[in-house]
Amino acid sequence: MSLINATRAELGKLFTVRLWWVLALVMFVYVGFVAGTLAGVFGGLDTATGASAPPVDLGDLHLIVYSSASSIGYVFPVLLGALSATSEFRHQTLTPTFLANPRRAQVLLAKVVSMALVGALYGVVSLAGAIGVGAIVLGALGKDPQIGDSDTWLMSARVVLAMAVWAVIGVALGTLVRNQVAALVIVLAFTQFVEPILRSVSFIWEWTAQVGKFLPGSASDALVGWSVFTSLGAGTTQAITLEWWQGGLVLLAIAVLTAAVGYLTTWNRDVT
Repeated sequence: MSLINATRAELGKLFTVRLWWVLALVMFVYVGFVAGTLAGVFGGLDTATGASAPPVDLGDLHLIVYSSASSIGYVFPVLLGALSATSEFRHQTLTPTFLANPRRAQVLLAKVVSMALVGALYGVVSLAGAIGVGAIVLGALGKDPQIGDSDTWLMSARVVLAMAVWAVIGVALGTLVRNQVAALVIVLAFTQFVEPILRSVSFIWEWTAQVGKFLPGSASDALVGWSVFTSLGAGTTQAITLEWWQGGLVLLAIAVLTAAVGYLTTWNRDVT
């Protein structure tokens, strides 16, 4: 079986169930809500009576709002990627898959490629929510949403790339951790609690910020170029980030390393 056919088979597995579009719908609503809230809060501060100076650069406010597509929405492609891998073990669908195609490395690569494509699709959906709602709120506040700005399009392209890599990280984690419940707990605990705490602590000193910039979320924000988390700390140690290409390489390295460990351990074990 060729890689193209194997990838097509993996996409067929995914699109025959409702999970992918349910998660995409939830992501669209969630990201849209967050983007609209950010636009409303920061966009109205400079016009509010007695308000102090806005904590973000209002000239870049549209980019900060739109970047919530990845800085907030990245957990969804990770979840989908992890579920796509762990469900193979849980429902024993990996057995007929390996019988049809005994080249396990090719099967894993096909899953990675298919989820990267779906992750990119999630990036587009997430951007639709962030830009769609964010631009409306910014326009209502009398601010230029700058949808046609070149920086907006460049950032959007990087969001799509980041979401694709996040989906691959999800697959890699699901390959490494066979238990579906355990994988989901790890994803949610790390993305919603552990990493935010680590990033907050790393902002205290410059040397910890130098280490914290290599965390997955920090690398993703660096790749995209904008994030409310880093923008709120402009001028402090919070502003220490990687270059966009460095962030992309760090995020990709995390995906490749995790997938390699998963392949060499869990993926090569007996599945029945």
